[in-house]
Amino acid sequence: MTREELYDNIKKKRSFLCVGLDSDIKKIPEHLLDCEDPIFEFNKAIIDATAKYTVAYKPNIAFYEAHGIEGWQSLNKTILYLNENYPDIFTIADAKRGDIGNTSSMYARAFFENMNFDSVTVAPYMGEDSVSPFCQYDGKWVILLALTSNSGAFDFQTLVDSTNNKTLYKNVLETSKKWGNADNMMYVVGATKADMLKEIRTIVPDNFLLVPGVGAQGGSLEEVAQNGLNSKCGLLVNSSRGIIYKSSDKDFAERAAEEAEKMQKKMDNILSVNGLI
Repeated sequence: MTREELYDNIKKKRSFLCVGLDSDIKKIPEHLLDCEDPIFEFNKAIIDATAKYTVAYKPNIAFYEAHGIEGWQSLNKTILYLNENYPDIFTIADAKRGDIGNTSSMYARAFFENMNFDSVTVAPYMGEDSVSPFCQYDGKWVILLALTSNSGAFDFQTLVDSTNNKTLYKNVLETSKKWGNADNMMYVVGATKADMLKEIRTIVPDNFLLVPGVGAQGGSLEEVAQNGLNSKCGLLVNSSRGIIYKSSDKDFAERAAEEAEKMQKKMDNILSVNGLI
């Protein structure tokens, strides 16, 4: 998917919502446990209920890997269902991969060729040769970890490099601009770090930012938009638990849709006020 296609869908749906499919067998409604594939049935219902309000879905791969081959089968069914029924929706493999070059090439093949995701999250710690294999695919995206939403982000990401007096995450942003561009590289910036978004935008003004942490983690959508919007929106704001686990009863999909619609309406207003639709 190209940047223009993504922005066109944002304008069409008047939304920049990403729904995280962190599908936990211990949290999905009990009546689904009698299904042959409870996780896929849960995902399918969530997708069908929220797709009209959503421009992206982000399965967190750990929730599938934890179940071995059955989990991978659930994930594969989910991405096939999305690609066949909602081809306009951007898909993110939240895998946080990144290894030496030949290993990263295999990870890229797995998610881009085998499973046909539009993007994959990648850790930058091992440098250019661990990231560049993901950048070799036309129409596919690297989403590089920059400043994450967890409290432990401050352990390393905000440490200052004495050689240039810049924090680690700023060095990641500036260095990685040589590896990709605004058409194939996004960055993870947590909503809980919204006050830092304005400065981040001075470094990567044109790139899309994937912003987790709105909703259950307490991040503010309004603050994220105020500091992070660019001329093509440039934001994918993710909500996982706050949408998919709104109810544990048989009305779980309807309640998820209601929550997604609430966020979409806020995003519609933000896009309108800023002249982006």
